[in-house]
Amino acid sequence: MKKWTVGKPDRNTVSSLMLGCGVSSLAAAALAAKGYSSPESVMEALNVDELSDPFLIKDMQKAADTINAAIDSGERICIYGDYDCDGIMSTVILYSYLTEIGADVTYYIPERSEGYGLNMKAVDKISDDGVTLIVTVDNGISAIPEAEYIYALGMKLVVTDHHQQGEQLPRAEAVVDPHRHDCFSPFKYMCGAGIALKLVAALDGGDYTMALEQFGDLAAIATVADIVSLTGENRFLVAYGMELISNSDRPSLMALKDVCGLKDKPINSQSIGFELAPRINASGRFGSPKTAAELFLCEDYDEALEAARELDRLNNMRKETENDIISEIETMIDERPELSRGRVIFLCGKNWHHGVIGIVASRIVEKFGKPCFIASETDGEIRGSARAFGEFSVFGALSACSDVLEKFGGHPGAGGFTIKNGMAEEFRQLLEKYAFENHKIMPVAELKAEIPLTPAELTVQNVQGLDVLEPFGTDNEKPLFYIENAQILDIIPLSEGAHTKLHIKLGFTQADALIFRVSPSELNVAKGDICDMIVNLGINDFRGKTSVSIIVNDIRPHMFEQSRYFAALSAFEAFMRCEELPKNYYPSMNPSRDDVVKIYKAIPDSGICSDTLYIKLSDRNINYCKFCVSIEALRQLGLITVSCSDKKIKRVRVTQKADLDSADVLVLLRDRLTKSH
Repeated sequence: MKKWTVGKPDRNTVSSLMLGCGVSSLAAAALAAKGYSSPESVMEALNVDELSDPFLIKDMQKAADTINAAIDSGERICIYGDYDCDGIMSTVILYSYLTEIGADVTYYIPERSEGYGLNMKAVDKISDDGVTLIVTVDNGISAIPEAEYIYALGMKLVVTDHHQQGEQLPRAEAVVDPHRHDCFSPFKYMCGAGIALKLVAALDGGDYTMALEQFGDLAAIATVADIVSLTGENRFLVAYGMELISNSDRPSLMALKDVCGLKDKPINSQSIGFELAPRINASGRFGSPKTAAELFLCEDYDEALEAARELDRLNNMRKETENDIISEIETMIDERPELSRGRVIFLCGKNWHHGVIGIVASRIVEKFGKPCFIASETDGEIRGSARAFGEFSVFGALSACSDVLEKFGGHPGAGGFTIKNGMAEEFRQLLEKYAFENHKIMPVAELKAEIPLTPAELTVQNVQGLDVLEPFGTDNEKPLFYIENAQILDIIPLSEGAHTKLHIKLGFTQADALIFRVSPSELNVAKGDICDMIVNLGINDFRGKTSVSIIVNDIRPHMFEQSRYFAALSAFEAFMRCEELPKNYYPSMNPSRDDVVKIYKAIPDSGICSDTLYIKLSDRNINYCKFCVSIEALRQLGLITVSCSDKKIKRVRVTQKADLDSADVLVLLRDRLTKSH
């Protein structure tokens, strides 16, 4: 369960934005909720209609001059990329352009096993190939020793990157990175492919016409895939690129769209982020990034289709491997629930594929609502990835654990690390120590709705008006809306119960709402209930009829007291970690025998989601802390199982009576009660 936050934008601001920007009431409310206070601020942030002069980026002129001079003198140039989607697209953009203008050019994309960025062995190979100039794309800003080695071998270097600068810059003819401390270019948040496109424009004299027409589609894919801020120039680039992708005659994109089921369908940021980009990324995770590069350099549709199918196969491998690791993690937590009850989650497995543990960490964060550190031990080395949210800093946590780490890096939301041999348990303890000292109250995963919806706002025209906010992505997320006091008139299973359709009444308006991947039996509400929902809105066209589509992100009974729920959950988990609680907490956590029996008897034979069961019992004077203690006692006694995958509680067939008082959790609780008197 996630914490709900509902925005209440100032109505005068909403009216001002409607009139000044000419947008629908929903779009104006979403803009106001995001912090825009005037039509001018909206126009400045969202209505960018061009890219800024490429030469405003520090060293761009030097980079263009160096590369053009190398072309004129017939020098051999190597484009050095990276194995993710951004690095691959960056490589293809610059390599394609230099090939077209007759340069002697090759490219090198390291395999994932080589690690990120420049490496000495790769530099040796490139030197042996007769290269005299290396141009990095999407990497290089931190390659201090590698840059010196390049010059020691008699080659030169141009760096183009978009990552943060360290304490010093690498030796190079030019270092093009908007995050340089001495770069005052107006827009800082382009991905590597965006910088590569700007370099192409600079090589062409600064005019973007050719660069955008030929490479705007590839730069747009990379921009969405790299999860950079979709504001400012990135909005323009992605919007421009989406049009190119939708109408593309590029064989690689035609083939990839066919494989993704996107043929003849309009392209948006969601289809790029969830269909096109994962298949490109899969080449660097489960095959070779060269497979994706060769696809986008291919000019024959049949060859492109074969390569696209290979990317699709690799992506299916990625999904299967990811799901296998998730299943293994769920089994670990089902057997040892304490693994999920820490302030942070740290899990380590044997030979988990390093290409997906970052994705796995993101999924575990989504499932449990806690910062997550996932590691894999292979041949004695323990490497991992971390993801977090809110005010918790991954980089801060890793810094606090530096004594047990071989190396680490990252930023507040994500990072990577390598644990010293035999120090995994010490790493876990240091993570918990950092979290306890810096976050007495841990951040809670949130769903943020922009505004409460009224029935009058659920019109086709109003919902269509949200399109002006596209493309959606980081810093411009698709808006969510809050529906309050909806009566459930009917609950209808879809796809044999895999999904659910609700027929609801909101005021005098009736509508349908869809809940994906939740069966009717898993709902925490029933027919006739009054409920609240957080939803996103779209348009459904079916048999010539256009209607509003309501997709439910979360649903709960009306007036559900979430503050008590999260406070109780926090107290229960702190108790299970043996942290000291205020003395008055223990009596309110202590269930009576009747409480436990009521809970046990309320579990249906088919099982039930724990949150659903709690909500059904919440009117019986059983607070959530008592509920959690009771469930843990029943689990410890072997009377029930609790699955972490879907929080489902099931009874276990037993042949003899169990002594409730012998459950470890109740023994511990009553010991605390005795000591607190």
